[in-house]
Amino acid sequence: MLELRNVSFEVTDDGVNAGKEILRDVSMQAGPGSLVVVTGPNGGGKSTLAKMIMGVEAPTSGEILFKGNDITGLSITQRARLGIGFAFQQPVRFKGVSVKDILRFAAGKALSTDEACGYLSEVGLCAIDYIDREINGSLSGGEIKRIEIATLIARNTELSVFDEPEAGIDLWSFHSLIKVFEKIRKKSNGTIIIISHQERILEIADFVVVLTDGKISAIGSKEEILPSLLKASDTCRYYKREWA
Repeated sequence: MLELRNVSFEVTDDGVNAGKEILRDVSMQAGPGSLVVVTGPNGGGKSTLAKMIMGVEAPTSGEILFKGNDITGLSITQRARLGIGFAFQQPVRFKGVSVKDILRFAAGKALSTDEACGYLSEVGLCAIDYIDREINGSLSGGEIKRIEIATLIARNTELSVFDEPEAGIDLWSFHSLIKVFEKIRKKSNGTIIIISHQERILEIADFVVVLTDGKISAIGSKEEILPSLLKASDTCRYYKREWA
């Protein structure tokens, strides 16, 4: 489904950080129907990796393949049309656009109010309270995040990339979020890549990729990787257990 081959990223347009290497020779795969969690210390390049998969950032070198085709040079729009979806760590707000409108846009077809409400219900929102609201400053960060996840469900993407989806999510919603990931995978046999520090999310992964200082320091099944992450005294502070 997705393959990164020797991907590197170097800052070139920032006067302060110009020349800084964020990612170095990263190679990984995510097969159809798999759930892969990318984790590691803050500043290790995780969010940059997620943005490169979506096309928000372009790699300095290396290749990104989707279903066997090289998409390295494709734009965000082109990747979205191929079936790749992205949920930002800090979701975008759209003044003047209603929740129902963005769900219709995501689905690529007209939706009845009941259909749109169904997507909101899947992420734990009372649809009647949100369906006609604008996606603006009146909504909390957690509400925006859940609405963004609902749009990915509406799109039924083949590859869904989530950058720290737990950010701003309350405890009840977090438990529902875990179920949402499992439902997305079962519904479409789609591939899910999640950037996260949360132990509960790591526990549902098929594979875990540990990114440290821009390089993959470990990769394998959760059974192989998770115990060493949680036991290592110099890294366990990055893994949050408050949801356990």
